[in-house]
Amino acid sequence: MADDTGISKPDQKLEMLRAEHRDLDYAIATLTEHAPYDQVQVQRLKKRKLSLRDEIERIEGFARPDLIA
Repeated sequence: MADDTGISKPDQKLEMLRAEHRDLDYAIATLTEHAPYDQVQVQRLKKRKLSLRDEIERIEGFARPDLIA
């Protein structure tokens, strides 16, 4: 289903998740650039980034039908 902009809700959700994933990637790179850094914070960010990637793949999986029949 599309809204007034012509973008469907799953596409909006995917774009939001991808943007957050990119932001986390940048934050992790920035934090680890300068030693010493908070390893616990970096691990939390990496865990969140991984969960975003899983969510993105799950949503994309609904968009692509399983071709193995």
